[in-house]
Amino acid sequence: MAMGKYSRVDGKKSSGYGLTITIVLIVSLCLVGAWMFMSSWSAPTESIDFSANERTKDVDTTTKSDFKSEEVDRGSKSFSDEKNDETEVVTESNEEKTDPEKSGEENSGEKTESGEGKKEFDDKNGDGDRKDGEGEKDTESESDEAKQKEKTQLEESSEENKSEDGNGTEENTGESEENAEKKSEENAGETEESTEKSKDVFPAGDQAEITKESSTGSGAWSTQLVESQNEKKAQVSSIKWKVCNVTAGPDYIPCLDNWLAIRKLHSTKHYEHRERHCPEESPRCLVSLPEGYKRSIKWPKSREKIWYTNVPHTKLAEVKGHQNWVKMSGEYLTFPGGGTQFKNGALHYIDFLQESYPDIAWGNRTRVILDVGCGVASFGGYLFDRDVLALSFAPKDEHEAQVQFALERGIPAMSNVMGTKRLPFPGSVFDLIHCARCRVPWHIEGGKLLLELNRALRPGGFFVWSATPVYRKTEEDVGIWKAMSKLTKAMCWKLMTIKKDELNEVGAAIYQKPMSNKCYNERSQNEPPLCKDSDDQNAAWNVPLEACMHKVTEDSSKRGAVWPESWPERVETVPQWLDSQEGVYGKPAQEDFTADHERWKTIVSKSYLNGMGIDWSYVRNVMDMRAVYGGFAAALKDLKLWVMNVVPIDSPDTLPIIYERGLFGIYHDWCESFSTYPRTYDLLHADHLFSSLKKRCNLVGVMAEVDRILRPQGTFIVRDDMETIGEIEKMVKSMKWNVRMTHSKDGEGLLSVQKSWWRPTEAETIQSAIA
Repeated sequence: MAMGKYSRVDGKKSSGYGLTITIVLIVSLCLVGAWMFMSSWSAPTESIDFSANERTKDVDTTTKSDFKSEEVDRGSKSFSDEKNDETEVVTESNEEKTDPEKSGEENSGEKTESGEGKKEFDDKNGDGDRKDGEGEKDTESESDEAKQKEKTQLEESSEENKSEDGNGTEENTGESEENAEKKSEENAGETEESTEKSKDVFPAGDQAEITKESSTGSGAWSTQLVESQNEKKAQVSSIKWKVCNVTAGPDYIPCLDNWLAIRKLHSTKHYEHRERHCPEESPRCLVSLPEGYKRSIKWPKSREKIWYTNVPHTKLAEVKGHQNWVKMSGEYLTFPGGGTQFKNGALHYIDFLQESYPDIAWGNRTRVILDVGCGVASFGGYLFDRDVLALSFAPKDEHEAQVQFALERGIPAMSNVMGTKRLPFPGSVFDLIHCARCRVPWHIEGGKLLLELNRALRPGGFFVWSATPVYRKTEEDVGIWKAMSKLTKAMCWKLMTIKKDELNEVGAAIYQKPMSNKCYNERSQNEPPLCKDSDDQNAAWNVPLEACMHKVTEDSSKRGAVWPESWPERVETVPQWLDSQEGVYGKPAQEDFTADHERWKTIVSKSYLNGMGIDWSYVRNVMDMRAVYGGFAAALKDLKLWVMNVVPIDSPDTLPIIYERGLFGIYHDWCESFSTYPRTYDLLHADHLFSSLKKRCNLVGVMAEVDRILRPQGTFIVRDDMETIGEIEKMVKSMKWNVRMTHSKDGEGLLSVQKSWWRPTEAETIQSAIA
């Protein structure tokens, strides 16, 4: 048999050759197997990367149906039907905004940062995807709740904020932050701008997205949200409070004791030095307590006497003691109830005015009045016995501590002056304005100051002038009377009566503002002139005075044309002129008003009065720091207290509604100090104030102001979102206040704290407040 050259009968050489061939085949098969193995995993990855890139470049090219079919092909179980029910209910009214965001979230659910291979493995097994879906559902639900809450906040904001928030909503919500992060770096600027717009509309929504990214990421990267929140916490926890070292000491009012600004004034002719001059940065120190300060005496005893150590000033007792303003009596300052024009008591004087002109009808027709140049406010203090609310004001230091005496007695008062700016009240709101020898030169400079009272006085309201020109016959008094008579006639005010009080030996002239424009139109001379039609009589925050008159409203469907209901019916009566308006909370205004009224009645009766441990016998002076319709104050109307309703300048202007109800209030910017003395209020109430306020100013300065105006052992109630409640709680704890109650539900919180007596030991000098 022929054989090959290398053939051997024993087969040894052939065996070695076969082994070599076998090894080669095995290696080849391994390489082929490895290639096939790698190919089977790379194809889905390539496919996913492609779809991801396509969605990143152009969100609109991937439709919702395409996405769903892709999910079916991949056997995904990421989004169960369970998530749709609650979300659909919450966001039904925002359908156009929500659908794109849902689509974006579904897209982002497809792409996790843990790797595409792991994603595919989880899809096949189901468990991993189900968990992701549950997390997605929770995040989306939280986002939708935040949107609904923000919707209410947007409705409460100004027209300008509404228009800004509404721009580009549908464009931005369709693109999730996960998609934005997968864009190339060259588009980073555009992505950031888009995210910022989305935040304007849904600030809580983007927070949820950031939290979700950090939970799925595997690296050590932090987020801006976490960094910012940690820094805020660090700032709050690192607050080191100090006592204010200022010339005014325990009586410091930052916007009225700014000596740095006062020294720069070119003139004080119009009492510019008594007007507000706020420091550029709000003080962040705490005002000291007077030595020997005690808890204020309860009402009504406080109307007759206060602790001398609480307001340790004796000059007014020396100068005005003979007129029964205030007297020293051991450890007390006592108030016999007198005044310059009513030495024999305010009640007699009040009844004298009623008898002089019965249409005044204290506590029925006349409910809310303004007392100009109030002294120690005994007039307003005794009007409570007639169901009348009198808001009294006088300049700081014109008569030493007069407004401070009034507030310590439990009588509504504030430091203000008739100078170069409008008073911080809407137009046509006061039922009556009173001046008892208030030392205001009404007749000079075209009657500019009296015209400001005309702006604030309701059509048909009364001006009561009890001053020496009414009843004395000196040359100066006669000259002033003639000038006033000419001015009031030109203003179309009708002199209703002049009466003399024989007991007090004083007289009073009572004028009435017209309820129509007939007299204005029939004047032979336009002097004082009518204001331009563009002049808004309700604009009152830092608006210069003008010597002009606003026409009165004659249209019965508008505010001011019809006198409000008599008290007490008017507090619950929905004003007719709200008919055609939209309310703050989005419903028709009359429905909003009623709902707000019922809401606060329930909260006050079921929670505040009984469930929070507040001793209401010590509560006399109350402030609602963010009043809307005055529902909180209305719910307290049967208690022996009064409420200062503050409408922030960046909130909807609902202050005229509050006056219409027979309550009173003021405009204010909480980034500045309030025009009142320290230790004024027994209770401060803030409903969703701080969450909006912290966007404009530092909350540490605001809380220093809260500490300044709240009395030791006074109560501070805050209702807000939980993040803001947390910030406030940390700050009050840093001031050693006692947290009495905290409560949270659905992201909203309630905090009730009691101020302590604690004061820091270190001092901080406020240069602007050194005389």
